[in-house]
Amino acid sequence: MTLRRDGHGELVVPGDGDGPAVRVPLEIAASYRARTKGLLGRDALDGALLLSPANSIHTFRMRMPIDVAYLDRRLRVIAVRTMPPGRLGLPRVRARHVVEAEAGAMAGWGLRAGVQVTVVPDAGGDGGGRL
Repeated sequence: MTLRRDGHGELVVPGDGDGPAVRVPLEIAASYRARTKGLLGRDALDGALLLSPANSIHTFRMRMPIDVAYLDRRLRVIAVRTMPPGRLGLPRVRARHVVEAEAGAMAGWGLRAGVQVTVVPDAGGDGGGRL
């Protein structure tokens, strides 16, 4: 399933061992306009922002450092990086989606390379279902 509309949902990060899954509020930027705007002009973010499709990002004109997770087409994390404002991230060849969050948030969620995540769009955002 591919996302065709901007909207909201949840990013579900599986728990480690006995720990429960972490459910993170998610903004979905699927349109060109929403992906281009991204986090520009924001001082904070509650949860995460999913850019889809995307394989690279920049932090020019951003006000805060961010964590960036590159996901492949099966939503497996390829890499996680922290980027300060004013940087250009290199494109990831296998990346199809990018998740952005405030710096340090992804470590707290247990999001790291190799983790398989799930995106659950709100019913109004993309007709429901899972990505």
